[in-house]
Amino acid sequence: MHSPGSLKMKMNIHGYFFLLFSLRCLPTRAFSNATVKEMDGQIRGKASEETRPSVDSITAGMCPNVVSRRQWGAVAPRSEERLQGPALRAVIHHTALWPCHGPGECRLQLAHIQELHMRGRDFHDIGYNFLIGGDGTVYEGRGWGVVGAHAKGNNHDSLGIAFMGNFNNETPTPAALSSTQKLLQCGVALGHLHPRYALLGHRDLAKTECPGEQLYAVLWLLAQC
Repeated sequence: MHSPGSLKMKMNIHGYFFLLFSLRCLPTRAFSNATVKEMDGQIRGKASEETRPSVDSITAGMCPNVVSRRQWGAVAPRSEERLQGPALRAVIHHTALWPCHGPGECRLQLAHIQELHMRGRDFHDIGYNFLIGGDGTVYEGRGWGVVGAHAKGNNHDSLGIAFMGNFNNETPTPAALSSTQKLLQCGVALGHLHPRYALLGHRDLAKTECPGEQLYAVLWLLAQC
């Protein structure tokens, strides 16, 4: 059971999230697999035109700083498959591991996840496209335009973003949510994410607790503006 103090803290945190995001953004609806397939057929021909990068938005600081694979010490992937167009879905995960709030501990977790995915699960690389630290730092996983290994059967039209930590009980930080929102906006501006992308939690696509109760409850805050 939660103590009155912890419940009050969670209420205050959620109130802060609401003030931070809801005045600027309206939630997007989560599209079903059938709807996504219909969208796919309708928009592929227009994708390059609709998702043309906006130089003004990029130079205005829309894109967050990203710690590259080289900077955090990633090993080279065994192979790489490219998406055939902009991702139609953004799928949010949690790593279900310990929280990290700084470069040192986050890089240790990144190396651990990559080894787990490549050796333990026989993936060709770390499964996610990007990972988000508790301090809001964005880390490159497979990166933009690369097919991930994060949601079985749903990887060829999606972008996988993982919050580092276990959010069944923990609450995502405002910094992590803000950076993720900027990353999504950046993806649209650069043409890697379709302007009408669907925002989903991993549990919307599979029988899993991921991305955790506390994170799933606030996914609407990441909706497009």
